[in-house]
Amino acid sequence: MSSQDEQFPAAAAAAPEAAGTDEGMTWWYRWLCRIAGVIGGMSCAFAGLWNCVTINPLNIAAGVWMMLNAFILFLCEAPFCCQFIEFANAVSARADRLRAWQKAAFYCGMAVVPVMLSLTLTTLFGNAIAFATGVLYGLSALGKKGDAISYARIHQQQKQMDEEKLTGSLEGQA
Repeated sequence: MSSQDEQFPAAAAAAPEAAGTDEGMTWWYRWLCRIAGVIGGMSCAFAGLWNCVTINPLNIAAGVWMMLNAFILFLCEAPFCCQFIEFANAVSARADRLRAWQKAAFYCGMAVVPVMLSLTLTTLFGNAIAFATGVLYGLSALGKKGDAISYARIHQQQKQMDEEKLTGSLEGQA
């Protein structure tokens, strides 16, 4: 513990909570989301470049958007890939502070736009992994599945309440 932590114990106690807002995500799931983001970025980059090799302006616009998606995915999920960009670590830190549902909406929204611009197999397959990254973050926003004992207790309580209502209505009729 440093001298600064000794002077401000409340700040030292709050520092771990502020640093890790994982929302109950396990370490392996967090890494799965990051790896999916990097692979989705690569997929978007290659498919976007391939999509730009055409004369159709909507395909070119979709390809440019896909390459922008790839850049944003790399910036948010793997800032070490963008070492020579000064603001890469700041953007990554800000993206890490976002809640899982916000990342999910952002990544899925980014992946849908090129498909709406130009519905081709290249845009569909190129954005599929980026969209899947958003889905993974969305699933983590739902939270952990409860255990069977908790569900059994809840079911038993609901069953008792239903029986009490039924007996109460039968007594009222008699």
